[in-house]
Amino acid sequence: MTTNDSERQLQAGTEALRRGEARAAREHFLQALESGRGDAPVLLGLAYASLALHDDEIKVAAIERLLAIEPQNIRGLILRADHEGRKGDIRAAVSFYQAALKSAPPAEQVPQDLLPELRRARQMVERYGDQYQHYLLRDMAARGFDPATSSSRFTQSLDLLLGNKRVYVQEPRYYYFPELPQVQFYDNRMFPWLEEVERATADIRTELLAVMKQPELFAPYVQRKSDRPNKSQAGMVDNPDWTAFYLIKHGAIVEENAARCPKTMTALKNAPLTWMLQRSPSVLFSVLRAGAHIPPHSGLVNTRLICHLPVIVPGRCTFRVGNDVRDWEAGKAWVFDDTIEHEAWNSSDATRVVLLFDIWRPELSAEERTLVCSLFESIDAFSGRKPEWTI
Repeated sequence: MTTNDSERQLQAGTEALRRGEARAAREHFLQALESGRGDAPVLLGLAYASLALHDDEIKVAAIERLLAIEPQNIRGLILRADHEGRKGDIRAAVSFYQAALKSAPPAEQVPQDLLPELRRARQMVERYGDQYQHYLLRDMAARGFDPATSSSRFTQSLDLLLGNKRVYVQEPRYYYFPELPQVQFYDNRMFPWLEEVERATADIRTELLAVMKQPELFAPYVQRKSDRPNKSQAGMVDNPDWTAFYLIKHGAIVEENAARCPKTMTALKNAPLTWMLQRSPSVLFSVLRAGAHIPPHSGLVNTRLICHLPVIVPGRCTFRVGNDVRDWEAGKAWVFDDTIEHEAWNSSDATRVVLLFDIWRPELSAEERTLVCSLFESIDAFSGRKPEWTI
């Protein structure tokens, strides 16, 4: 059979398929295939004709040959997904539907007749995902799993497996110390000294309220630098909606401010603050105005953790670290890794204030802490200038 003959067979098969004459279409496609024409249009046409005739053997053979030469053929992937779904292999079906969706170009470039198929693929992924999740949770419950009482880490792993949450990892903007655990919020029981800080909340609030009578003492939390390139940081730079009053800044006590808050300073006497020449710790009252939003961002270095003691919380004030979303409660502190993406909202009509300070990660040895301090002293000695380090 000549090339012209195989082309005529392809055209005849396509026309027959369009008319709903599946048997005739299959014969035309088979003849084109026998002539040596085994390209995508022939194999796809043969698969569709065989589907209409409920001939799984030829259909699957055509799809497999098609995907062997064009692994990202969207129609072929959807046909294979449909086949696996009818067989009852939901996980295989989902993998082929997802491959088809990933292979699809932007919506404006998709042929009109393919758009409904892609919508159906998304719907099937969601439907099968729901079926799989309901089965898995029901079966795990029968095996003793209870998300309210079982390991919280395992519960997170299950949410990640099911696609209910995404993986967030440490993404420090400046310095990464390897092999540290990826923990969003730490268990307060790891920090027994934190109870002393919480017990001092009332005294800390009294000192804060006295300071707040002079709003000019508070400056934007993120300030523009004159000697470095400045990024907008999603509107955080010089933003008066997010301000700070420092008791310790860049590793130096702000004497005048600290003198106004002696009980606050005393409450932190047992905290493992990250004393590092000209850099840390920083201890401050962080003020977020009504209606303000701190957009997603990550911190500078992963050798420290950040502590919040909520001091003034009007309600409807929310904080997210990775997948974990919590509401601040006055007097209830938490410790989190700020190199994992985080953001904050004050959805109330009043100001929210937390006492914020940084501590060493408990996983670092005394030697490692000393080495980290030495590293930054060496970096600063090279430049010969005092560093500007926003917490």
